Amino acid sequence: MEPKLILILILVISVSVTADYVRPKPRKALHFPWKPKTPSLPQQVHISLSSEKHMRITWITDDEYAPSIVQYGTSPGKYTSITLGGSTSYSYLFYSSGKIHHTVIGPLEHDTIYYYRCGGQGPEFQLKTPPAQFPITFAVAADLGQTGWTKSTLDHIDGCNYDVHLLPGDLSYADYLQRRWDTFGELVQPLASARPWMVTEGNHEQENIPFFKDGFESYNSRWTMPYQESGSPSNLYYSFEVAGVHVVMLGSYAAYDLNSNQYSWLKTDLSRVDRKRTPWLLVLLHVPWYNSNKAHQGEGDRMMETLEPLLYAANVDLVFAGHVHAYERSKRVYNGRSDPCGPIHITIGDGGNREGLATRYNDPQPEWSVFREASFGHGELKIVNSTHAFWSWHRNDDDEPVRSDEVWITSLVGSGCHAGKGHGQRKILMEP
Repeated sequence: MEPKLILILILVISVSVTADYVRPKPRKALHFPWKPKTPSLPQQVHISLSSEKHMRITWITDDEYAPSIVQYGTSPGKYTSITLGGSTSYSYLFYSSGKIHHTVIGPLEHDTIYYYRCGGQGPEFQLKTPPAQFPITFAVAADLGQTGWTKSTLDHIDGCNYDVHLLPGDLSYADYLQRRWDTFGELVQPLASARPWMVTEGNHEQENIPFFKDGFESYNSRWTMPYQESGSPSNLYYSFEVAGVHVVMLGSYAAYDLNSNQYSWLKTDLSRVDRKRTPWLLVLLHVPWYNSNKAHQGEGDRMMETLEPLLYAANVDLVFAGHVHAYERSKRVYNGRSDPCGPIHITIGDGGNREGLATRYNDPQPEWSVFREASFGHGELKIVNSTHAFWSWHRNDDDEPVRSDEVWITSLVGSGCHAGKGHGQRKILMEP
């Protein structure tokens, strides 16, 4: 064999080997050293969308007499408005929370930077309100936890130009150790105080103790979402609208049978969606319905059996889930197989949790599964206009975000699917 040919073959082989992705090693839990804090100063500040043009500001103080006021304006240090909110607290075994403040401010202008201060003292924060219309960008990440990989994911999200963070469950991984809720609040404050974080619950938020403590007490106290504003009886499921997008946050750990409050609320909510006002319809939940990973196989089947017909009748565009610590994207799918009028399902439970990645997949890969990989990362959904959106998933490759999956998505609103579905499929939303 010619020497030049041998050299070429060696180069080709070496390139093919080094091009393969080598998954980095796990990273340890973050350490948060104790630091003395002024009791009346705000801690763990985060914001979330409330009713139209309104934002909920949440923070914690160690001083039970600290006022629940927010001063805000559009210039640094110049506060033209002030709003008084309410507060709550809770006890959990030997732990007592600080005073948890919830104050709704507004009306606010769209796509505007506001400067605000919590409790009448302390540092100044700034937030940016979402736009009134397209384009809008969502950052999506679930199963965050508090590890080195969590920090990497948050750093990458901080580097993207997004408007709203969507988190389909498993936030702090406190798992009964309530101080971890406090450290998680500290960890996410730089991002969560600047852009609205819209979350739903996962299994790690349950924290119930039979005969002693109901589930989700810590989560509900700290992360109040706009459930009342959307007509929901529970903070575990709700909906909101932003810039032409209707977003439904479902509760995988709230009752969802045909006689449940969640089922009744979901039917009502979906039946009221105006696709002229909100051409895009997204759903988030924790336990995935379409999952080819060996982890958590079948856990979402019963919920899917009950609720999938409602989502299909409403022409839902995308469904985001967490729980499985890996990434997977499906084709448009319904009833277990590809369907051009069904939603795309995306599992994104790879935010950085301490339990590690779910690396084993079922083989062969199902026909409906397009892309799957067990790596930590985050997603970005940029909805460009009423018909087109761009989705990308960014793997945490060491400390650099690497775009590893991307696809243009066309909304179902103009696809003819609504007209193509029979009256029998759509009337399920209108039945009592």
